[in-house]
Amino acid sequence: MLIEVCAATPESIAAAVSGGAGRIELCSALELGGLTPSAGLMRQAAGCGLPVFAMIRPRAGDFCWSAAELDLMCDDITTARAAGMAGVVLGASHPDGRLHGAALARLVSAADDMGLTLHRCFDLTPDRAEAVEMAVALGFHRILTSGHALRAEDGLAALAEVQSLAAGRLSIMAGSGVTAANAARFTALGLRELHASCAAPRPAPAAAIAFGFTAPEIRETRADLVAALVRAAALTS
Repeated sequence: MLIEVCAATPESIAAAVSGGAGRIELCSALELGGLTPSAGLMRQAAGCGLPVFAMIRPRAGDFCWSAAELDLMCDDITTARAAGMAGVVLGASHPDGRLHGAALARLVSAADDMGLTLHRCFDLTPDRAEAVEMAVALGFHRILTSGHALRAEDGLAALAEVQSLAAGRLSIMAGSGVTAANAARFTALGLRELHASCAAPRPAPAAAIAFGFTAPEIRETRADLVAALVRAAALTS
């Protein structure tokens, strides 16, 4: 069982490593679902001792990219490779939620031999079987999904279906609300990768809140929560 922890700060990276995570998804702006991290953070994370996959997402919102945004994403993939990232996390959609094959093919080509995760744009697809087949054909190594639900715990039936559709051709990684308390529900489906933030809230500085620099609550990865998830997944897998 591999536990992937999403991290957006040096402190969260250190907590993921200390807690026993097997891989890090590196992002900025986790409160927006994760955006592309800075080149500096990528370079720092590359030396943490774990495989690190960088999110490639230039803005919040949908996953329908303009030509200029695709150019930017390809440049960010080049930056990620140069920084020492083991892989990248990608997604592209049509307005109706279907995966955008041409856009994804371009991004995958830019990634070349890096590890490839298809992110939760998958959860917006109207046809899971079609999306799985496209992901396999494009060469993705895994799909991160909550089973088309807001929380993966509410998408167990869809996760089981996607696991069956994948048929071992790529890995299905459950994410969104995954904790030590519910890890057994995912391992029971035969999933072998789980994705979590393992984060707890801490108060933000009052002045920063007043000026609109931050939300009232900041979430930070904790090593003890990572370790608890690692233990729970190992016991139930």
